[in-house]
Amino acid sequence: MNKRNIAILGATGSIGTQALDVVRAFPELLEVSVLTGARNVALLIEQALEFRPKAVVITDESAYKTLKEALAGTNIRVLSGVDALVEVVTDPEIDVLLNAIVGAAGLKPTVVAIEHGKDIALANKETLVVAGELVMGLAEKHQVKMLPVDSEHSAIFQCLVGEEQNPIEKIYLTASGGPFRGKGRLDLMEVTKAQALLHPNWVMGAKITIDSASLMNKGLEVIEAKWLFDLEVDQIDVIVHPQSIVHSIVQFQDGSMKAQMGVPDMKLPIQNALTYPLRMQNSFERFDFLKYPTLTFEPADQETFRNLELAYSVLRAGGDRACVLNAANEIAVEAFLNDQISFLGMSDLIEATLCQQKMVKQPTLNDYIAIDQQTRLVARDLIDKI
Repeated sequence: MNKRNIAILGATGSIGTQALDVVRAFPELLEVSVLTGARNVALLIEQALEFRPKAVVITDESAYKTLKEALAGTNIRVLSGVDALVEVVTDPEIDVLLNAIVGAAGLKPTVVAIEHGKDIALANKETLVVAGELVMGLAEKHQVKMLPVDSEHSAIFQCLVGEEQNPIEKIYLTASGGPFRGKGRLDLMEVTKAQALLHPNWVMGAKITIDSASLMNKGLEVIEAKWLFDLEVDQIDVIVHPQSIVHSIVQFQDGSMKAQMGVPDMKLPIQNALTYPLRMQNSFERFDFLKYPTLTFEPADQETFRNLELAYSVLRAGGDRACVLNAANEIAVEAFLNDQISFLGMSDLIEATLCQQKMVKQPTLNDYIAIDQQTRLVARDLIDKI
């Protein structure tokens, strides 16, 4: 495999820092061309000095001066602001864009990178949640690979290698169940953000951890899977698997099933995306069946965790509904973390926002961006009414 130049959007987050661990492990295969971060300027400076990319972006413009001064003695180009994310991904030397930004802000850089022929290692599930049909159409048009980084979608992707001629009957996305597995709505009425941030299996950022606790993360993954793998809604099931060893399952039309398994470690799907189709030897922890003598599975509780049901409903409705759901959820999580609404109130806020926003049946990219912004305003206005 020729050496690949990587642009990492969201380098200072959980996925971004683990991606850099993978780069460190394979310096002969991977080189960093671009690093971006939101606010953690100290860590971004540290990363830039180690990896010496061509360009670094801090989206928090107030931190630009600090970043610029720290890198003054290097040849690294320093930029700031959200628009700079779009500018840097057009560099002709970039082979793969790893999009690890959280939220809808990851959409436009992904679209521009696809239009410039970059393969996409996608950790930003909101790109396909917000505009899946548009993005996958562009990927096909420009002949670029969409390489999933989410552990569940990476698992499905790996199970499908070599099965291109064999139709999928169903896929099963596995969910850990989060910290509140088995709880009823009465149990969740007094949930605190500290409790919601204690995920039993995965170490993630605050927003994704709250999404996991509410099962919205799984709902967004259902929408993402529909577009990534060209599936009908009824072909996608969610099952709760508390051990997080089976990362997802594909069932083919003859009834046979493939599952991808391993310890819960995001570095493995990151490595798979960045080095595909090679499976490079690494020193990551290996799964030991004797440590997990029992693997269990149970249905997801959509009555208690209404976000999952809402995700299925917007996917069936089509149009801009998933875009509205995603934007409303981002505001809901923000409000919950700021003690403005309750844990269960997040679903109420999302549903109320969906009801208030008029449907756009065939949105363009500019429509999606405008709908996202408008939805956030509507959701914020509804917070006090929930």
